[in-house]
Amino acid sequence: MHARSGRTVRDLRRENRTAVLRRLYFDGPMSRLTLGPATGLSSGSVSNVVAELVAEGLVEEAGSVDSAGGRPRTLLRISPGSGFMIGVDIGETRIRIELFDLALTELARAERPLASSGPRTARYDVDLVVAHLREGIAEVLRTAEVPAELLLGVGVGVPGIVARTPEDGAVVHGQTVDWDAVPLERLLRESVELPASVPYRIDNGAKTLGQAEMWFGAGRGARSAVVVLFGSGVGACVVTDPMGPGRALEWGHLTVRVRGRRCRCGSQGCLEAYAGAEALLERWREAGGRPPEGTDEETALTAMLAAAYPAGAGTAPDATALAVLEETAEFLGAGFADLINLFQPERILVGGWAGLQLGTRFLETVTGYARAYALRYPASRTGIGLGTLGPEAVTVGAALLPLVDFFAQGGRRPETEPAPPSPAWQTALRDRVSP
Repeated sequence: MHARSGRTVRDLRRENRTAVLRRLYFDGPMSRLTLGPATGLSSGSVSNVVAELVAEGLVEEAGSVDSAGGRPRTLLRISPGSGFMIGVDIGETRIRIELFDLALTELARAERPLASSGPRTARYDVDLVVAHLREGIAEVLRTAEVPAELLLGVGVGVPGIVARTPEDGAVVHGQTVDWDAVPLERLLRESVELPASVPYRIDNGAKTLGQAEMWFGAGRGARSAVVVLFGSGVGACVVTDPMGPGRALEWGHLTVRVRGRRCRCGSQGCLEAYAGAEALLERWREAGGRPPEGTDEETALTAMLAAAYPAGAGTAPDATALAVLEETAEFLGAGFADLINLFQPERILVGGWAGLQLGTRFLETVTGYARAYALRYPASRTGIGLGTLGPEAVTVGAALLPLVDFFAQGGRRPETEPAPPSPAWQTALRDRVSP
C-alpha cells in the first residue's frame, strides 16, 4: 500500500520508528506524552511504535515522573544492552578497537601499536593492519562476552579518502600512508570472523571525530562547525547539519608555502608539512633540537612541549623548540583563517591526540593569528576551542557510523542471508537422488 506522497506504509512505519528512537537517544528518558510533540507524531502513532520497540527489547521503562492531577507517567529510554557497536581508529601511531553498548558505554578495548620507526610502507602494511583488526575485534567480543550476532556493525576511521565500489565496498586512498586503492571492506569481510549480516562502515577519521563532537561533545548546539584532527598528520571535517555526517576535508594538504617543505603526500608546502606531529618533530630536529630517541611520536611531542614551556619556576625554555612552535602557531592560524573564509562556521574545534596537547599550550595564539588573517566579519562570528571528548573521540565517532544506519532503518537489523549448502550436504543429496 502506498501513501499519498508515494511512500509505502512500511516507509512511514520505519520513519516513525526512527523519529522515536532518535528522540529517546538524544533526549531520553521521555514519556509517551512528551514524545508526541517532540517527534511530531500523534499519540496513537507513538503508542504503536513504542509498543513495537518495547516488545523487541530496544526500548525499556526507566522510572516515572509525577503528572499534574493524574497517574505518574512512565519514562522510556533506549535499552543499552539491546545492541552493540565496535569502533576502530586506524591511527598513525596505533590502532584502537573499542566495543560499546547503545549507551556508548565502553565495554572492552584493544590497542595495537604501530612501529614508530622504519619505512612507512612496512609500518602501515595492509596485511598487518587487517591482522590487528581481526585479532582486536575477536579480543573485545571475547572480553565483554558479547555474541557477534548482537553487533549492529563495525565502524572504522581511517586516514585518507574513502571511495566505494559495488565490488569491494569501501576502498581507501591513503596517500600519506602509502595506501593506493586498498579494498579495506572486502579484506575485512574475508579475514574477520563475523556473521555476514554484520555491516562495516568505513570513513575518514576526521569525519568520525566530527560526528562524535557534534553529537556529544563541544559541537552540540552549533548549526555548523569545522572539526580539525591533529595527529601525525592533519585533517578536518566540515559539518553544516548538526545531525548529518559532515564532509571530510584534506585540509592538511592545503598549500601554505609555495615550494615549501616536502610533505608526506609527495607535494611541497602543505600545512601538514609544518603542523603535523611528525613534521613538528622533524623541524625541531633540523633546527638543532634533540627529540628523545626510541620513543613514539606522542611521547616525543610531550617532551617538545615540556622543553618549550617548562613547568618549573625560573627554568629557561628551550629556545629552539619554542621558536618552532611559535612558527607553527602562525601556520595554523593562517590555516584556520582559510577555513573561516571558505566555510564561515559557527565553531572550529580542535581534536586528536596532538591537537589536544598543542591546543592547551597555544590555542589562544593560534586564534589571534586566525583572526588577523581572516576576513573580519566571519572571524568575529566563529568561536575556536578544543574538543571535549578526548583523544579517543575518533573511535567513538566510528562506533556511531553503524548506529546512524541502524536508526535510519528504524532499529531493524539487516536480514541474515541463508548460508550456501556445504559440500558434504551437497554430496549426500546427490547420492540420495542418484539412480
